[in-house]
Amino acid sequence: MSQTDHSSAIEAVQPFRSGATTYHARSIHNVDVHYEEPSIIMKSNALWDVISNAVYAGGMTKASAAANVRVPLDYSSDAPAFEFAEWLEQVKLSKQETAGFMTAAKLTHAAFCEWSEEDFKLLVMATAGTSNAARAGCERITYAGYHAGTINLFIWIDGRMSQAAMVNAMMTATEAKCAALADLQIVDKETNSIATGTTTDAMFLAVSQASCYHNEHQYAGTATTLGCQLARAVYHSIYTAVSTQQQL
Repeated sequence: MSQTDHSSAIEAVQPFRSGATTYHARSIHNVDVHYEEPSIIMKSNALWDVISNAVYAGGMTKASAAANVRVPLDYSSDAPAFEFAEWLEQVKLSKQETAGFMTAAKLTHAAFCEWSEEDFKLLVMATAGTSNAARAGCERITYAGYHAGTINLFIWIDGRMSQAAMVNAMMTATEAKCAALADLQIVDKETNSIATGTTTDAMFLAVSQASCYHNEHQYAGTATTLGCQLARAVYHSIYTAVSTQQQL
């Protein structure tokens, strides 16, 4: 089995903290990002294969856009999808091609990471609020409705992947999120233990399935080239978004 060294530096950037309202990815040229309170909209000119737990249009679907909308910290709803659909009408985004997310985190502190290889290109964005940090596996208070807080993670992979590999990529991204929170010493206040996430985390994974890539990725674990770079990008984007959340 051949081995590849991927020790090159990967860096997260936060363009909206300096007043920018757009982010143009260097690696994936057909995904544009626009920030205007109360939302960050990531939009492509093509339909991508998507798996997500979005509050609006979640599951396995196709989408050309993802919208991350800021709501108050005390926001609670039994019907967030309905409310999101109303917002989509107001901003004239397609209900059929948009996945919708909500967060109480600072959108200005969204952190981006990118990576390029011969058989894939990668764009990751994270927004992160950890006031409702939680450790999975512990007994805790639960809620029937949607409560804001949230680490929201957006992953765009320009490449070809099987559906199994897409699920594998979400597993790898979750492991990287847990690692970032552990290194940041983010604590679940109910159990006084290191948090593995928040009670309302969300993830969006989009794959272009572009025919220009000859190889279809069957796996995305941490020992694969794709999984390794995905984990690094997720780790650094979440680490940066969380660690700067309380800064200006």
